[in-house]
Amino acid sequence: MKQWDEIFKNNGKVFTKTHEDLPRVAKIFKEQKVKTVLDLGSGSGRHLIYLAKRGFASYGFDISEEGIEITKEWLKAEGLMADLKVGSFYNCLPYSDNFFDAVISTSAIHHAKITEIRKAISEIERVLRPKGLIFLIVRKRRFRNWSKNKIVEKYGKQKVNYKVIANRTYVPIEGGEKDLPHYLFNRALLRKEFKNFKIIDIWVDKDKRHYCLLGELKK
Repeated sequence: MKQWDEIFKNNGKVFTKTHEDLPRVAKIFKEQKVKTVLDLGSGSGRHLIYLAKRGFASYGFDISEEGIEITKEWLKAEGLMADLKVGSFYNCLPYSDNFFDAVISTSAIHHAKITEIRKAISEIERVLRPKGLIFLIVRKRRFRNWSKNKIVEKYGKQKVNYKVIANRTYVPIEGGEKDLPHYLFNRALLRKEFKNFKIIDIWVDKDKRHYCLLGELKK
């Protein structure tokens, strides 16, 4: 997506700090003998780098060529190796069935309408081995009235405008994520859409802005 290329081109790595819960999840991965991990929507590489440093065979997949190039440079600077590919995870993933022991996706998979997200979930299930693990982070937010075409929120004195494009789906009208779709899950919807996973835990992270899901593929 051209928009993501612009974000990384203008801002560089964008995110460099590891999400607070990834160390705990990586420890669980080690305990469960996970070796191969796919970072779906790897961005500029912050979590891929973290996992590669800890000995996981790390794979990054992202729609932004700029993000992948930044990741390559970061890997080189750290003396690390990873397999990187460019593409949309709402289409078929370029990996064989049952290839990965675990998949992570942080603040990425919810950037689409639910019909596209379901395609991505299906592909995650395909590339995961039986009882493979998933760690997912999605946006948490509540809007009172989805029937309105336009939603306005206040952040202090600042107003932010959003356009509703589908049920539980909005796009910012302005700002760095202008026109970028956001689908909003809740706990019940996470359990529904990830019904083929045994849900180990669903929790809200410290900043209260994201749901985190840890699950195990049932097949």
